[in-house]
Amino acid sequence: MQAEFLASPLVELERNASSASLSTESQKGTPQVHLLPELQQEADLIITSPLKRTLQTTLIGWAPAIERLGLKNVICLPEAQECNDYPCDTGSSREELEKDPEFAGLNFELLEPDWNSKQGVWSPDVDAVTQRAMWIRQYLYERKEKTIVFVGHGDLIRRIIGSPTGKSKAHWQNAEVRIFEFYPEAVITPERWLHETTFVAAGFK
Repeated sequence: MQAEFLASPLVELERNASSASLSTESQKGTPQVHLLPELQQEADLIITSPLKRTLQTTLIGWAPAIERLGLKNVICLPEAQECNDYPCDTGSSREELEKDPEFAGLNFELLEPDWNSKQGVWSPDVDAVTQRAMWIRQYLYERKEKTIVFVGHGDLIRRIIGSPTGKSKAHWQNAEVRIFEFYPEAVITPERWLHETTFVAAGFK
């Protein structure tokens, strides 16, 4: 079991930067993670929510890693969208994103027409979100890459890093990055629980 645990990927989770920070990035400075070359070099794959603020966070904060890996190693994963059905947490259509020059080169092929409907599997219902968070952990666990960056949203991240007792209550700052590993029991349990190993950085500098 231990050998299987060591073979599972490290997951570098980042909460998106705020829209205000991203729109005034020249005044705010550079996301801290951008200034940590060891993280940029370790990344083998980047997974991001397809909401615009997470796409912007990914392209700005992980630019050195993307330059090394290429946009083909950035996955825009609809399951990574935020939990809530507020307008600010609802994504744009695939067609709109593909027309936006800011996101040129990103692959939106995983976005089905209803991905931003907030209905069914995309619902903010607690059971639906809990199942989606478990699906994400399973998806991450089954990837072959050694180190995966996951750029998501605060409420969903608290579900992803939750426990059998419920979602995490941890507060995440804008553009905060923490590193997680899978528990050894992940090899035999479908929940694939994660535990935090390192706080890396947060905010802008």
